[in-house]
Amino acid sequence: MTLGDGTVRPGYEILQRWLSETPRDILELRRTEAELLFRRTGITFAVYGAADAEERIIPFDIIPRILTKAEWTTLERGLGQRVRAINAFLADIYGPGEIMKAGVVPQELIYRNPYYRPEMAGMKLPHGIHVMIAGIDIVRVDPNTFYVLEDNVRTPSGVSYMLENREVMMRLFPDLFADSRVAPVENYTDLLLATLKSAAPPVAPSEPTVALLTPGPYNSAYYEHSFLADRLGIELVEGRDLIVRDDFVHMRTTEGLKRVDVLYRRLDDDYLDPLTFRPDSTLGVPGLMDVYRAGNVTLANAVGTGVADDKAVYSYMPEVIRFYLGEDPILHNVPTHRCREPEALAYVLDRLDELVVKEVSGSGGYGMLIGPAADKATRDLFAKKIAANPADFIAQPTLALSTSPTFVDSGIAPRHVDLRPFVLAGADRIRVVPGGLTRVALREGSLVVNSSQGGGTKDTWVLDA
Repeated sequence: MTLGDGTVRPGYEILQRWLSETPRDILELRRTEAELLFRRTGITFAVYGAADAEERIIPFDIIPRILTKAEWTTLERGLGQRVRAINAFLADIYGPGEIMKAGVVPQELIYRNPYYRPEMAGMKLPHGIHVMIAGIDIVRVDPNTFYVLEDNVRTPSGVSYMLENREVMMRLFPDLFADSRVAPVENYTDLLLATLKSAAPPVAPSEPTVALLTPGPYNSAYYEHSFLADRLGIELVEGRDLIVRDDFVHMRTTEGLKRVDVLYRRLDDDYLDPLTFRPDSTLGVPGLMDVYRAGNVTLANAVGTGVADDKAVYSYMPEVIRFYLGEDPILHNVPTHRCREPEALAYVLDRLDELVVKEVSGSGGYGMLIGPAADKATRDLFAKKIAANPADFIAQPTLALSTSPTFVDSGIAPRHVDLRPFVLAGADRIRVVPGGLTRVALREGSLVVNSSQGGGTKDTWVLDA
């Protein structure tokens, strides 16, 4: 909230003044009220494999993270550029493969990737869009520099928390909103529905039918699935609610079968269609991929987009942007060592105490080693894992992530944060909702912001002026 010389950072002036005038007991009361609101609404998540894997409330911090309009303009341009490049990349690797022929990205990195789907090779998608919804994780390392930490384009989650965080803040702090010009995020679902409809197949009627496909109530993100379906005004369906007839997908309703043109699927590729992927899946729709190949249904996001989530592929994104767009990246990548390369492997093994090591297909903060915070036994164990399967790992320097003022038990203190803005790519344009989900590492000194690892969330304000 303050710069090195003690002056207040641009954008934080009103918040700083408000905090200086607000007694601690009022902040405590607002934090308690926020928790009650979240519990009443039922905003929960679950951690798979945890001993106490019951539904949990994600901790919420009542002090917003603030970005100025100028800062946001840079982020918005960079995010749009990145998603355009990702869509071009996915269309290419499932099409002519020009980027591999040019030697920019190694063939084996694509064709041996567990998320590469050969069933998608040669498929023409409506409007050529593979990624309609993206959640790009951003970190800041100094006042003028943002880095992309990860690309999430398979089934990006977290947008319901962004929307609910804003609703709670507006209820608890109407005076702050009255004094600040904060860009709205409430129209996200309208933009999302317009994006989904814009990508409907050519055979769809002028008003296509959209449904949200969920694995069901036992999924850790089921709250978000039901929340979004309700906000979008569309049906929330499971695989058993859908059936393939006459080369189209239909959902069962009380009035009979109704054709579905666009499926916003929150179900991984493996479980979509037991006739194409896992035959033991009871979550998907038999024959769905046949309808998809025939061009009679749009899946958002497309099958096989997980290749772009891979952390080794991520390391090539600056080259990907230059190859397809002929532009320099607006947003930086974190410098990345690919352990699949012998020279990088030797460097990483020699400096495990300095680096952050990640599994290329890992997510949620799992499968990570934060070298400076790990003991020697843990580093030695990781060294053996890396040496055994070097292609499964990348390593990055330990970044001095930016901090944001956070209300903790000891008062207001700095905690490390990241930001997941949500990008919508439709047939007509790319839209970035002003703000996103700020995740905060609530443990002092921690760099891990994931909710599954003890992190929380906070509202993100983009100032309109």
